[in-house]
Amino acid sequence: MTDARELSWDGCVNVRDLGTLGRLRPGALVRMEAPTRLTSAGWAAAWDYGVRTVVDLRNPDEPEPDLAPRPAGMTTVNTPLDPVGTPFYAHWSKTDFLATPLHYPGLLAEHPGLVVAAVRAIATAAPGGVVFHCASGKDRTGLLSLVLLSLAGATPGEIIADYLLTYERMRPRFEELGVRDQLTATTELLTAHGTTFEESLTSTVTSLRMPDFLLDNGLSETDLAALRTRLT
Repeated sequence: MTDARELSWDGCVNVRDLGTLGRLRPGALVRMEAPTRLTSAGWAAAWDYGVRTVVDLRNPDEPEPDLAPRPAGMTTVNTPLDPVGTPFYAHWSKTDFLATPLHYPGLLAEHPGLVVAAVRAIATAAPGGVVFHCASGKDRTGLLSLVLLSLAGATPGEIIADYLLTYERMRPRFEELGVRDQLTATTELLTAHGTTFEESLTSTVTSLRMPDFLLDNGLSETDLAALRTRLT
């Protein structure tokens, strides 16, 4: 199943279709790291795959120039998922650097509007596939994936397995930067907080009531219907 979801877009290493997880159909949603390294061939592959909208979860001061121009018919929407400048951000920047699943429950509870805004961007996107990303395609992308996959009926096991794939896919990029192996580092941090990837993510998934979470936090019934149609 994983191999069938893997996409080869020249310039990026962490690109995969979320289709077949839960009831999600192939071609609807693709998650990846920041597409700034995509070559012209990479962007052409994304276009040929049907992608027409890119949802960028990074803060406005994060983006770097693209290596190659994006296709003219492809729309980019920026919906930052980090609540920069808030007490939440200050706390979790020191606790887990917003780089583990530990902060997911807090973000969903304290800043649900940011999550719903990203979901709405996908629900209301033009016809065609949607790709969404943050910097490495791991944490902000992982949280949005968790929400969307939960709506689509994916199991905690499917969501966890997909989340963990990014550590393997991004290892070459982290090595380039001289960064310590992130799977090891994050496992140690979670252990220090008395939990594991599996326990932390499962707790978040099982406590997330869908679609109530989306509707209670501002997603309209119309947008929910459009989202379900897009995903399934």
